[in-house]
Amino acid sequence: MLNFERSDRYGEREKAALRYTSAIVWNPADVDDELWARLRVHFTEAQIVELGYFVSFAYGGQSLIRTMGVGAAEFMNESSAGLAPDVAAQQAPEGRAR
Repeated sequence: MLNFERSDRYGEREKAALRYTSAIVWNPADVDDELWARLRVHFTEAQIVELGYFVSFAYGGQSLIRTMGVGAAEFMNESSAGLAPDVAAQQAPEGRAR
């Protein structure tokens, strides 16, 4: 993943999204006019905003987990918060609704 720009495993659309993701996480100043133009070739404005929001949300969640000193599987393991109803039902112990 660190060498995604040189990889032939990703198309130009994926590479643009990964560059944007990298900038959001490591250095927001890297989101310059050139990157905006690159993103607009592959994504609508709404998609760029949604991608940025998702990256920020996921990165923020990981930061919270690290701050609390727990593993992802340990965080809220007694809750079905955020799970689709069918997934929550599959994870509930027998006879116990979550």
